Amino acid sequence: MATTGNAPPRAYAAAHFALELDTGLSVGLVRSIEGGSIKADVMTYQQGGMFHRWKQIGKPKFEDIKIQTGMAVSAPFLNWVRGFFKGDGERKTGAIVAADFYYKERARREFAGAIIKEVTIPKLDGQDKNAAYLTVGIAVEDLKFVAGTGKQIELQAKGFEEQKMWTSCNFLFELKGFEQACKRVTKIDSFTVKQNVMDYHSGGSATPIKVPSSQIEFPNVSFYVPESDAKVFFDHVMNKTVPGAKASDFTGVLHIQDSEHKDIFSLTFSGADIFSVTPDRSEATSEEIKQVKIEISVQHMTFAHYDGKA
Repeated sequence: MATTGNAPPRAYAAAHFALELDTGLSVGLVRSIEGGSIKADVMTYQQGGMFHRWKQIGKPKFEDIKIQTGMAVSAPFLNWVRGFFKGDGERKTGAIVAADFYYKERARREFAGAIIKEVTIPKLDGQDKNAAYLTVGIAVEDLKFVAGTGKQIELQAKGFEEQKMWTSCNFLFELKGFEQACKRVTKIDSFTVKQNVMDYHSGGSATPIKVPSSQIEFPNVSFYVPESDAKVFFDHVMNKTVPGAKASDFTGVLHIQDSEHKDIFSLTFSGADIFSVTPDRSEATSEEIKQVKIEISVQHMTFAHYDGKA
């Protein structure tokens, strides 16, 4: 049966999601998107001595957006992440595009005044060959739902099938002063770098302005080494617990690499010191290599990304 001009748009299954920033071109495909809803408070009020109550819808609130992405994103997005680590608080406009199996645009969520509020590095494990993804949390000042144009999305970066593969097992951890002991780091726990984003209500504006705080919270980093390599870490902590001992100021680098052991991006941290050394539980029947968890405090981190060129 033929459809009329007033027929509603057909339902679809979104197979691909793309992120646009400023330019209008997609900076890359993302694995998953969470959040980005519009909500409002329901307020109840009563007038004078009347028994009746009335309900009123308050100002709109936009839920934070969480994007999970691999390295199939282009430089504009990675530069935005790098600026977050520097505390730039740069605002972006853009859109989240839902596309069908043929990469044709079916729906859009356009946002404005977007600020990165957190970046999560996933768990890294030398025995895990699954793909790894960054999780980036974004606070937005405005959000609109728009119908898709039906055009094929244009990418500034490579698609999933051509992206530089990032797997959980491809990493290299360095800590100055402990180079030999860190050659066999087996795992690194997931950690999140955060910046508090506050709401500033101004005049009669329907939505608040997002204002980043001046401080970025750099988390502790936990990594694991075989027990045979852990003695230097035990000795360091014991020496630092002596009254009057000066705090250490180590530097280090976490290299995220591709299958050819070339850096995809790196995290350089400074002002680091070891504060905890915890051996794994010992079991007589276990056949696994005994591991020791090392925890370090970090004062500052910087993010750098690479395009694969020498």
